[in-house]
Amino acid sequence: MTEKVECSEDKILQEDLDFIAESNIPFEKLNNSSILITGGTGLVGISIIRALLCVNRKKNMHIRIFALVRNEEKAKKLYGNLLNRKELELVVSDIINISNFDFNVDYIIHCASVTASKIMIDKPVETINTAVLGTNNMLRLAASKKVKSFVYISSMEMYGTFEEENCVVSEEKLGYINPLKVRSNYPESKRMCENMCIAYLNEYNVPVKIARLAQTFGAGILPGENRVFAQFARSAIKGEDIILHTLGKSEGNYCYTRDMIKGVLTILLSGENGEAYNVSNPEAHITIYEMAKMVAEKIANNKIKVIFDIPENNKFGYASDTKMLLNSDKLKALKWKPEVNLEEMYRRMILSMKSQEIQ
Repeated sequence: MTEKVECSEDKILQEDLDFIAESNIPFEKLNNSSILITGGTGLVGISIIRALLCVNRKKNMHIRIFALVRNEEKAKKLYGNLLNRKELELVVSDIINISNFDFNVDYIIHCASVTASKIMIDKPVETINTAVLGTNNMLRLAASKKVKSFVYISSMEMYGTFEEENCVVSEEKLGYINPLKVRSNYPESKRMCENMCIAYLNEYNVPVKIARLAQTFGAGILPGENRVFAQFARSAIKGEDIILHTLGKSEGNYCYTRDMIKGVLTILLSGENGEAYNVSNPEAHITIYEMAKMVAEKIANNKIKVIFDIPENNKFGYASDTKMLLNSDKLKALKWKPEVNLEEMYRRMILSMKSQEIQ
């Protein structure tokens, strides 16, 4: 096995990967096993794959990693020299029409999903199909391979909206989703996929667990990333004012990438079948406006301002305002804890972006 590190040009990212590999996660359960990770060119998927490659190198675990990707050219650009690692193999396929998977697989982490709000507005049918048909294909594969554990990557958006102030949301609490709004395709499909996971557990004994992720960012974000956190970071780097297209009242729940990876792997290896777990840092709970203000003042040292430019319609596809604080006690009971606060998340992400020349 090559001794090359996973991201030599990005010291912040490499530091995070090394930290994960030395954590208290029971990686020995993965020794000499194979794992399929879908959404291999998305932030969550590639982040987990990088971490597992680091675990292999540092702990000599002999984990075989299959990365399911739709765009082979994009994958080759993102992974670069990592594709020389003999334990990593690209599986090029559309998740909706996945071809026969001829390899043995012990674990599956299903990350593939539409994540861009604009696509949810412009291509709602495709968004639903990717979620529902893709997840069914993965669960069917998991049943046929008799996997040891399956994690479905869900989202905090599946909770919907809550009217009450200071609403603390644990895994059993659900809010309202309006099915007559086109943007609801994403949270509604997440709910459906979660129920599909439970159906496969009950009918086919697929050992499913569900990870409900808060919005995740940090070192290692991908080129072309355009979600709010990346927009704010770019504004700070370039010294440009932050422009908000809403009033910014929605309450955001966030988690640093390193903490998210540890959370998902903890769920994979220590979670209970049929259970959902919030992966979020409650200390990073903040409104969009407050986060923009924090970036302008603390990250950009008051050299930029927050400006409002609100269109008449929701052409950017932003989710409805939410008022909730995700509770992560259930995951903490599995000996997981988030360790990076919001300000440090931005500082580490910006250092990572600069080292990778992401503009």
